[in-house]
Amino acid sequence: MDSLTQIVLGAAVGEAVLGKKIGTRAMLWGAIAGTVPDLDVLFRFITDDITATEMHRGFSHSIVFSILMAPVLAWVAHRIHLKKRPSVTRRDWILLFFLALVTHPMLDMHTTWGTQFFWPFEVRITYNNIFVVDPLYTIPFLICLLIAMFHKRTNPRRRIFNNAGLIISTSYMALTFVFKGFSYHAVDDSLAKQGIEFVEIETLPTPLNSVLWNAHIETESGYRFGRYSLMDDEMPIIFSKEFPKNHHLIDSIRDEKAIDQILRIANGWYTIEKEEDRLVFNDLRFGQFGMNPNTAKIMWRYEISAGPNGETVVKRLQPNMDEINLGEVFGQLWRRVKGDKSVETE
Repeated sequence: MDSLTQIVLGAAVGEAVLGKKIGTRAMLWGAIAGTVPDLDVLFRFITDDITATEMHRGFSHSIVFSILMAPVLAWVAHRIHLKKRPSVTRRDWILLFFLALVTHPMLDMHTTWGTQFFWPFEVRITYNNIFVVDPLYTIPFLICLLIAMFHKRTNPRRRIFNNAGLIISTSYMALTFVFKGFSYHAVDDSLAKQGIEFVEIETLPTPLNSVLWNAHIETESGYRFGRYSLMDDEMPIIFSKEFPKNHHLIDSIRDEKAIDQILRIANGWYTIEKEEDRLVFNDLRFGQFGMNPNTAKIMWRYEISAGPNGETVVKRLQPNMDEINLGEVFGQLWRRVKGDKSVETE
């Protein structure tokens, strides 16, 4: 999830482990540990963009990394606080850092990107039950943490408020699974009523909320998109036209490194478009930029073209923000959250 949420979670974990012994320092070290796994973004400075994207949430988001890094950070903290806090053992520090590190990828598992938690095995775990930024998860958690921070470490209320933040955030996370189940059932039922055959359904939360859900429907030859809000009435879900897979368009280059990388990144959810002298690879997992499922652009796209020596070149296509009215996009999103389906035909 976003950096603020990971800082809050790490700080709360640190407080739960050592807050009673060292006070706010436990929150500080927990917050630091909670951000460490995301330092894998620095790979963008030492490798190409596609490789860096593939490596994101890989080794640094694994349990192996947490096991190896916890003693290192514990040694640093123990050395710094040895004179003032001799009662805090290295084992105490290792426990704090391990839990603050490992809860980071455990939280990221719930988002669309997921994590390679069991690295080096190439299995990316993703539950698709919460958006990468969700104020309903973060804000109550942050408020509880801040209230706890302003109590002395010996005050019982400090632990009460810190635990409350952990309980509230965890309960909300559990509730998003219930919402995801509702959305899946609604999409499945609507497909059956409309006589649309499918291979697989995936439901994913839309930005900043867990009320409105994207539906990605794989058919034998393509994909359809739809949306379901928990505020919807009994009207059927509006599904898009079928977008052809066109997977055959990359058959001749499928074994090349860059193509193999984006195929792993997309995890099977992709379409190919032919545009003049290039191909466009659409990674469908992150949905569309807009509410009309027939016309909205795919958020995550790659250009596949031939280089000067005939090699295959893959480049991430950045959206043209000058063509996007963010105020209008989020206005339509809010209307759709409230159950207004008319935005899907505008």
